Amino acid sequence: MNLSALLHSDLIWLAPALGVAGIATGLLAGLFGVGGGAVIVPVLYQTLRFAGVADEIAMPVSVGTSLAVIVPTSLASARTHFSKGAVDMATLRGWVVPIIIGVLVGAAVARNAPAALFKLVFIGISIFTAVRMLGGYTNWKLGETPPKGPLSWAIGAAIGLLSALMGVGGGQLVNLYMSLFGAPIHLAVGTAAGVGALISMPGAIGFALAGLGKPGLPVGSIGFVSLIGFAFIAPMAALAAPYGARLAHAWPKRRLERAFGIFLVVIVARFLASLLFGV
Repeated sequence: MNLSALLHSDLIWLAPALGVAGIATGLLAGLFGVGGGAVIVPVLYQTLRFAGVADEIAMPVSVGTSLAVIVPTSLASARTHFSKGAVDMATLRGWVVPIIIGVLVGAAVARNAPAALFKLVFIGISIFTAVRMLGGYTNWKLGETPPKGPLSWAIGAAIGLLSALMGVGGGQLVNLYMSLFGAPIHLAVGTAAGVGALISMPGAIGFALAGLGKPGLPVGSIGFVSLIGFAFIAPMAALAAPYGARLAHAWPKRRLERAFGIFLVVIVARFLASLLFGV
């Protein structure tokens, strides 16, 4: 790495913004059981575009870096939720292999996927979840108990694949899945934090490998993972995550649902603007 180029890179001067994004990421990770990718991806994407990185590179780098940041964030969040007995360990154990397979497939797809694919996946899932949370439609159920065996494995693989394409720890998807089968939101949030660790570790490695040799990568990157973004976001996020988790257990169910819904609406608006108007 060229040190002079690194110090003169536009990214290095945006360290304060990335640090604030890290704090927001950690709080949201603990509060909603998400890995924080829904904050990291749009913030880092905007930062990279401002620094002159091409759209087709900025989006996968944002996703890959997000997955790398989610590793310590999700571990910190999951540890707090586990201490409160709010993690479904049976679900986690059953999903280990399927989720890793799904994530690695997503990383392979990312090498040649257009930026619009990442945005569309992000927008579609976020809209469905936001409508459900804000409308109070949390009594929608597909059953009283989640499926077992091959169907459960297929769902785990799908969550891994979609999470890799979104650059998230699977929090939105796991929250949605568990609540559709009647799980209390605090249990869904805690389990989602655990799933984030399963997704983020192979995801970050996969995106780093998938981007090796790609032209136009920003300074200080290993494949589709920005070391600069990771260095400024990850420590702040890991420190803030336990505070968000404690707040989640202090809030009533309906307030938590509404906050999550509003948060998703803001993120959807940002990516729609990017997709439709290129901003």
